[in-house]
Amino acid sequence: MKADFWFDPSCPYTWLTSRWLLEVAKVRPVEIHWHVMSLSVLNEGRDDDPENDPEGYLWVPARIAALVRHRFGGEALGRFYTELWSGSGDDQDWLGDFRRALSAAGLPADLAEAGQSDAHDDLVRASHAEGISLLGEHIGTPICAVTGAAEERIVFFGPVISRLPTGEQAGRLWDGTLLVAGTPHFHELKGRAHEEPRLS
Repeated sequence: MKADFWFDPSCPYTWLTSRWLLEVAKVRPVEIHWHVMSLSVLNEGRDDDPENDPEGYLWVPARIAALVRHRFGGEALGRFYTELWSGSGDDQDWLGDFRRALSAAGLPADLAEAGQSDAHDDLVRASHAEGISLLGEHIGTPICAVTGAAEERIVFFGPVISRLPTGEQAGRLWDGTLLVAGTPHFHELKGRAHEEPRLS
């Protein structure tokens, strides 16, 4: 199976979902393809600010990530994303240093400068539009589109998790997610109220 995964690199819940997907790939035949989406783009034009980002800081990691994918491909984007969240130790509660993450991922550190400019916002918007078009503007990050051997496609938002399932537990969540999301005319399923994500 091919799993196209659209993510905003600044969202901690999305980070956990991405780590779950990597766990899934250890126990199920899944190949992950990384893509960028943006909460900044999603929330443009709203009267409220659901991400509490009046300075537009969430644009910065999305711009860098989109340029990484454009210049070096999806596999490099996956490496950068991993380093962005895992480089500052167990007490890290948000993104690490962009230049350090780029270098650790084997990428030019000066790509970090792209975060401060709108010169590549078209890359962010195009990737975001591709992902959001699969489900609609009523959802957020992440979006996963799974293509099976028969080219059938199952698309879903989430799952939103606050702890990382591993091994066969991750595989069972994958199986169940595909079963539910792949049911014709299925729309929504919710669990308990959100709790703070445990990132380490």
